[in-house]
Amino acid sequence: MPSSAENGEKYEEKYEDVLAYARDIEKKLYKLDAERMRLYQEVVQLRRELEALKQPPLISATVLEMLEDGRVIVRSSTGPNFVVYASSEIPREKLVPGAHVALSQKTFAIVEVLPTPEDPFVKGMEVEEVPSVTYADIGGLKEQIVEVRETVELPLLRPDLFEEVGIEPPKGVLLCGPPGTGKTLLARAVAHETKATFIRIVGSELVQKFIGEGARIVREVFQLAKKKAPSIVFCDEIDAIGSKRIDVGTSGDREVQRTLMQLLSIMDGFDPRGDVKIIGATNRPDILDPALLRPGRFDRIIYFPLPDLESREEIFRIHTRRMKLDISINLRTLAEMTENATGADIKAICTEAGMFAIRDFRTKVTFNDFEKAIEKVLKRSRRENPPRIYS
Repeated sequence: MPSSAENGEKYEEKYEDVLAYARDIEKKLYKLDAERMRLYQEVVQLRRELEALKQPPLISATVLEMLEDGRVIVRSSTGPNFVVYASSEIPREKLVPGAHVALSQKTFAIVEVLPTPEDPFVKGMEVEEVPSVTYADIGGLKEQIVEVRETVELPLLRPDLFEEVGIEPPKGVLLCGPPGTGKTLLARAVAHETKATFIRIVGSELVQKFIGEGARIVREVFQLAKKKAPSIVFCDEIDAIGSKRIDVGTSGDREVQRTLMQLLSIMDGFDPRGDVKIIGATNRPDILDPALLRPGRFDRIIYFPLPDLESREEIFRIHTRRMKLDISINLRTLAEMTENATGADIKAICTEAGMFAIRDFRTKVTFNDFEKAIEKVLKRSRRENPPRIYS
């Protein structure tokens, strides 16, 4: 017969086994309880969503005026104006004229303040991907680069200098000159060098079909710029909306003039613009409206001339720095052969010379390739862009 000590050991082992089993059951119970709570919360959430889906739709409206008794005058999306009450949960400081709100379909009470709508067309004008162009990629425009940096960069980076001197920083700069002289290229470099939000618009995009659409886009572009300040608004081909106003014209001309007046009002109106700088670019400064050119709107007008001999050589050096050139090529000679060529022409010449080498399955570009490229590009350039006198 087993002794009492052996029986005690058996009972102790069974007790330990039972205790371990009880602990295991307890852990499983905790897990099941946690899973039950998770499923319960999911059921509650699904019930809330179901109730929300069963509710009638809300009506969007715009706040027009706040009355002294707490009621609000709103214009609904369906057309008529209503005097309604607002929910006590909505802060009164949010119910300002112009705010977008949601109305209950049953009582027409304001139950929610909606976010300000943003036009995707305007939102798409913001340059989110920083251009790779730097000031080192621009040849022959040293004076123009200095003036643009003084007008655009310096007020954003060192506003204290202007405060100490006691002057207001320039508000805008207009870049003008023949096509292909580097106006848009310099604007890309400004977008790369500054940490400000860069918004690019083309003048022709502001010419809209419906009355008031162009002015609305201009207004919303500058609202976006003010919201994202410090910011830079670059208006390319500004002559599309900034031409001189005439007394007689079509309805389309009058709509363009309305857009121009909205632009003039924003550039130098009663409302402060904040840290928003404007860069305009045009090939035809001679047709711009005088009101657009006066100080206070464009404080600096920077002319981009055709590059001289030294500038052309520098531009050739920039565009050939990654090319494999034959030892016989002299950039000074190429610059002498391209009189009256623009920076865009020189870039096209370098590309065409490389294409002639690729056509012959060569990895080095020869002087003969450049000769053929110069003849091809400059003949086409003179045919498409006849010389024009800029005053």
